[in-house]
Amino acid sequence: MVPLSWYIMLSAVVFSIGVIGFISRRNLIIAFISIELMLNSVNISLAAFSHYLQSIRGQIMVFFVITVAAAEAAIGLAILIALYRNNPTVKADEINLLKG
Repeated sequence: MVPLSWYIMLSAVVFSIGVIGFISRRNLIIAFISIELMLNSVNISLAAFSHYLQSIRGQIMVFFVITVAAAEAAIGLAILIALYRNNPTVKADEINLLKG
């Protein structure tokens, strides 16, 4: 049996990769992927604690997080495609449609 600490370490590493990717890159697609990594690291922690505590609540929360992540990805990619049609770039620094 894999100890709980290994799951927590894996979750921390995946979350750190997501944070570093979100902060260091200016590409909006990479930002979405980084956000998904962070949400999945939370899912790993929730599932691990749920298994460790023998409770189903964590697994139910994982389904909610997956649902929110799917909705976020769909809406975010739709907005990104709409932006790309008007201004063919995916760099966050070059998208300045809201500036006056």
